[in-house]
Amino acid sequence: MSFFSSLTKEVIATAIVLAFVIFLRIISAKLIRRYAKLSSIMEHRTNLVIKYIHILINILALICIIVIWGVQKKDIFITLSSVTTVVGVAMFAQWSILSNITSGIILFFFFPFRIGDVILVHDKDFPIQAEIENIKAFHIYLKTSEGERITYPNNLLLQKGISIIKPKYDEDKEFMD
Repeated sequence: MSFFSSLTKEVIATAIVLAFVIFLRIISAKLIRRYAKLSSIMEHRTNLVIKYIHILINILALICIIVIWGVQKKDIFITLSSVTTVVGVAMFAQWSILSNITSGIILFFFFPFRIGDVILVHDKDFPIQAEIENIKAFHIYLKTSEGERITYPNNLLLQKGISIIKPKYDEDKEFMD
C-alpha cells in the first residue's frame, strides 16, 4: 500500500497532463477548423495540419510525463541529443521530405491560391501554366490545358515565383466558369 501512496503525486500529475493534452487537442482542432472554414480551405488539408499539431502536442506531453516520473534531466538530455543526432543525420538524407511537409503547412496558412486556380510557375527552364487540382502534404497536382497532369513539390512553390492567372473565385466570391 505504501508503494501506491508514494506515487500519488506522479499519478495525479500524469492525469493532469493527460487532461491538458485532451483539452489542447480539442481546442487546437477547433481553432484550425474555424480558420480553415473562414479561409475556404479543403477538409483533407485541415485534417493534415491538425494531425501535425496533435503529434507535436503528444511529444511535448510525453516529455512532461517522463519528467514527472522522475527520469533525471541529464539522462533526458543525453537521450534527446542522441536521438536528435540520429534523426538529424537521417533527415539530412531526407531533407526534401521535411522541406515539403513544412512548405505544405506554410501553403495551408499563408498562400493565396486555392484548388481550381490557374497558376503560372515562373521557372526559367520549365515554366508551367496549369490548374491546381489538389494540394497535399508533399506536393500539389496540376493539370495543364493540354490535359497533362503534373506533380509539383510544395517546396518549389515557395522557391519559385507564382502568378494566379485565373482565380477560382472573383472579387465577389462567385464561382467563375
